[in-house]
Amino acid sequence: MIFLGIESSCDETGVALIEADAESMPRLRGQALYSQIEMHRAYGGVVPELASRDHIRRVLPLTREVLQLARAELCDIDMIAYTRGPGLAGALLVGAGVACALGASLGRPVLGIHHLEGHLLSPFLSATPPTFPFVALLVSGGHTQLMRVDGVGVYRLLGETIDDAAGEAFDKSAKLLGLGYPGGPALAALAAFGDPNRFALPRPMLRSGDLSFSFAGLKTAVMVTLRRLGSTPSEQDRADLAASTQSAIVDVLVRKSLAALQSTGLDRLVVAGGVGANTLLRAQLGEQATRRRFKLHYPELALCTDNGAMIALAAAMRWQRGAADARTEHDFNVRPRWSLEAL
Repeated sequence: MIFLGIESSCDETGVALIEADAESMPRLRGQALYSQIEMHRAYGGVVPELASRDHIRRVLPLTREVLQLARAELCDIDMIAYTRGPGLAGALLVGAGVACALGASLGRPVLGIHHLEGHLLSPFLSATPPTFPFVALLVSGGHTQLMRVDGVGVYRLLGETIDDAAGEAFDKSAKLLGLGYPGGPALAALAAFGDPNRFALPRPMLRSGDLSFSFAGLKTAVMVTLRRLGSTPSEQDRADLAASTQSAIVDVLVRKSLAALQSTGLDRLVVAGGVGANTLLRAQLGEQATRRRFKLHYPELALCTDNGAMIALAAAMRWQRGAADARTEHDFNVRPRWSLEAL
């Protein structure tokens, strides 16, 4: 079986082909990705209407590129998967419309995939894939969640953010520091030159007694600290504050993840989503994995961001387990808000 995956939930257009049989691990045949970062940089964030229009321009050329990379034809595709949600409504509709149109023209079934399920399963394309069950830390620009994962489609929410996600905390703090878009990588780059212990920033909800997160107060603390530094903080001031901010976010993510492993009794942690590429987060989790002897899994770096491979993979793994509710009538709807537990 060959699965075409289309991702268009926000500001990346991703297309990929995955090949799978009934038993072995799915294999990536080819993928292509276009990022809209340059377009949105002028506005300091994603403009939904511009994102939707750009997906329209990119998705078919990317599909042709992937088919060429995989040395495949449209007629070789057995199922078409697309991101049904969550995400920007207009952007989701582009991917859904293209997927269903292709399905209708080829006479192939289509399957709407949950964006976060794609992230959660993406480490199965790595050189050392995980096994079930495991705890998953889903950490991105819009989501911060801890899940217990017992199998494909078997997810239990352990904790999530009550306000800003970790990625939002990175981006908003970066904006306060006058850094460019996207803010997370820019803040991490500046933090490399700073002292993470200079500013005592809060670690929200570490003593809450549960596995929930909160990062809005951290952003406020960054703003207050900047005001105390005056109207023209030095470059070292900014670097120290960036390092202190990153340290606070990572500290919360690491300690909550360790608490989730302890509460579930599991010894395997999967980290997925764009923030999972953060080098400090990887370093600190790696140290804890060695010290506490749990197994740690990430997707390949190229698959940390939104991409079509994770969507095709989720479809393939659902098909392997008989859980793919694919449709052949090719009408569609999207779900901009969609709980992963609802699957």
